[in-house]
This record gives sequence, C-alpha cells and structure tokens, in this order.
Amino acid sequence: MESFIIEGGHPLKGEIIPQGAKNEALEVICAALLTSEPVEINNIPDILDVNNLIQLLRDINVKVTRTSRNNYIFQADEVDLKYLESDEFVKKCAALRGSVLMIGPLLARFGKAVVAEPGGDKIGRRRLDTHFLGFKHLGAKFEFNEARNVYEIISPNPKGCYMLLDEASITGTANIIMASVFAKGTTTIYNAACEPYIQQLCRMLNSMGAEITGIGSNLLTIVGKKVLHGTKHEILPDMIEVGSFIGMAAMVGEGIRIKNVSLQNLGIIPEAFRRLGIKIKVEGDDLFIPKQPHYVIESFIDGSIMTLADAPWPGLTPDLISVLLVVATQARGSVLVHQKMFESRLFFTDKLIDMGAQIILCDPHRAVVVGHDHKKRLRAGRMTSPDIRAGIALLIAAMSAKGTSRIDNIAQIDRGYQDIESRLNALGASITRTSI
Repeated sequence: MESFIIEGGHPLKGEIIPQGAKNEALEVICAALLTSEPVEINNIPDILDVNNLIQLLRDINVKVTRTSRNNYIFQADEVDLKYLESDEFVKKCAALRGSVLMIGPLLARFGKAVVAEPGGDKIGRRRLDTHFLGFKHLGAKFEFNEARNVYEIISPNPKGCYMLLDEASITGTANIIMASVFAKGTTTIYNAACEPYIQQLCRMLNSMGAEITGIGSNLLTIVGKKVLHGTKHEILPDMIEVGSFIGMAAMVGEGIRIKNVSLQNLGIIPEAFRRLGIKIKVEGDDLFIPKQPHYVIESFIDGSIMTLADAPWPGLTPDLISVLLVVATQARGSVLVHQKMFESRLFFTDKLIDMGAQIILCDPHRAVVVGHDHKKRLRAGRMTSPDIRAGIALLIAAMSAKGTSRIDNIAQIDRGYQDIESRLNALGASITRTSI
C-alpha cells in the first residue's frame, strides 16, 4: 500500500492545468461499445478508475489504441460475448464502480448483460434501482442468479417509452440514455440528470448518429436508431479538480492560475468558494486565485449562518463538499456544511478534528465548521484516505499543516487525480510517495 509523506507549510505558486473529467471519461468510454466503428476520445485522464475501465474493455476484446498519454481510439467490432457472461468478468466489474456504465450499451447493442453490485468509494449506499427501473421501462427482464450472486438482464427488443426517474442519478441517466438509443420509437426521460457530463455524452452520441433533444435540461427525448457510427470526442476539464485547486490556492497559495477551466461548465462552483470569502479572478478561460491571508465567510442576507449544501446540477456537486469543508477550517467565521446525498462522506472530519480543526459533526449529513482565520495552523498527523474526495481534502489539510503528515491508502486519491504529487510539487509543495 502506497502513502504520501507531506511536509506542510510550503506555499504554492504558478500555473496548473486540470486533467480531463473523470466522470465524463467513464461514460463516453462505455459509449464506444455502441458501435463497431472506431471512436476516438481525447483528454482522457490517466487515473486508476479510468485505466481499470479501459482494461475491462480490452478484456472483452475491444481494440484499444493509445495514440498518446491521454488520447485513445476504441473499436468494439469483435466483442467477446462469451467472456461477458463469465465469472471472471463479473468479478472484475464488481471491483470497479464505473463498470456499471457498461450495462446500458451492452443491453442496447447485444440485448443482454450480467451484473454484480459494483465497488467504488465507501461513502454510503449508492443504489442501482434507478438504472434497473429505467431498463425495465424499456422492456428488460431481470433474473437473479443466487448461485453466482449476479443479475442476468435480457432486453432483446427494447421499446421507447415515457419514464419519470425516481432520482436524478447521473450514472443512472447515462445508462438509460445509452440503453435507449436503439429502442424502437421514442423514449422520454423526465427528472434526468443534466450535469455537463451528461450533456457531453448526449452530444457525443448525436455525433455518432443518435437523435437526442433536450440536452442541458431534465427532460430528454431520444428517437431510436438502428445503428450508430464512429466519432471523435474531446473530454471537458475536470470541474472537481478545478474546485480542488481553488481550495488549495486559498489554503496555501501565493497566487495560482488554473488554466483552461471551461468556465461555462463549472456552474455554481466558483460562487460556492466565493461564499467562503475566497477571491477568484476570471481571466478569459482561466481562474486566478491570489494570495489571501484572510478570507471571511459570508452570511445570508438576514444575518443567519452560511450553509453550503450539495444538490443535483445546477446545484453544488457533492464531490466538492469535502474540499469546501477543509477550506472553511482556515476561514474567518462559521459555516454549516450539509452533505445531503451520501450518509458517510463527512466521517473523515474526525481526522481534521485530530489535526486541530474546530468542527462539530452534528450527524452523518451535517457539520458546523468554525474557522481559525489562519491564526492557528492545523497540526500534522497520520491519516488514511477513505475515498477519492476525502483523500484530496486531507491532502490539502496536510499541505497547510505544521509539520510532516502521512496519508495512507492513496490508491483512493489515484483513482481520481492524475500525477497529483508531481503536479503540486511543481507549484512548490513537498509531497513524497512511498510504499514503506
């Protein structure tokens, strides 16, 4: 197991370019299964979760050509259907959360799929009911195989229909969209997720010959087609990484420019940091965060305590709640952080409390943070990364702390952030990777 050794107190300065969006990459890579023609996808982040998904495609005999570090060509013209039903394949899928996004394309193109409950972050229950209900609306039939502990799904003749999703699940929406592209007739999805990742997936599918309207809204209409063709697609910058860099710049920065952020796809993220008092300058498609000895948390108009709460797009993404919470520990003022969507994501706060942060964990979903206003630095410590986003939040805390910290289980961070230590060291951080 690898760990990070972080010497705190080193200021960061310079420019950094965000990687390609992890969540979009998982969706559009799986969409390559919908055609037998080559699909070129650029700006794919070189991270663990994405690399494991690409290896899964190789395992089922998808031709994968890596033209550069972050650019690939996929061709699914000879998919090994027998291997798709094997216990070995199901076991590999169970270890990777992103593998769930293969179900929709496989059902659409081949009429069947086998699935076990996928792995991923330990941030609370992440049910697949929305996916399954969507497939069922399209005519899929399910059979639970107790001996293998898997669901066998069959959908030989999908038919378009109207469906109202029980929740605006991002992966559920993506899966249902991909399962619908070959359905006979028209499919209407209401309460669909509308994050930029979903918008990008829809635009990619349209470039492949699909007919999807309502992109950017929560009401999507999909007219089924008989075949899709190849395409070329560019993945957006990762808005979660952009937010992570804003947090780092606020805590330990002496002037950081985040390049090429695709500002129109960041939504409310910059404003959420501004509510903590962080100055953010927009310069073209770059964000510049100046050195900030103090940042003061805003209050609501009536004077009540500021609350930051996650919500489906265009609300605040839950993936940045951990980072915002850490940044608040050095602000002037107090804030209530309300993590509505996952019941275990705030449990990492006990590590921050051990480091000297003033945090009251009210319940699994809510925490009150009383900021130190940089008058009292966090203490270094030893901690373990429980998930991707808590991992990066702990890394930010360690960079700002007094002394040398250690973060174990950094494979969780590697799942979502490409070469994070070398990129931050180039800005002035002191982070060493070790397996000792």
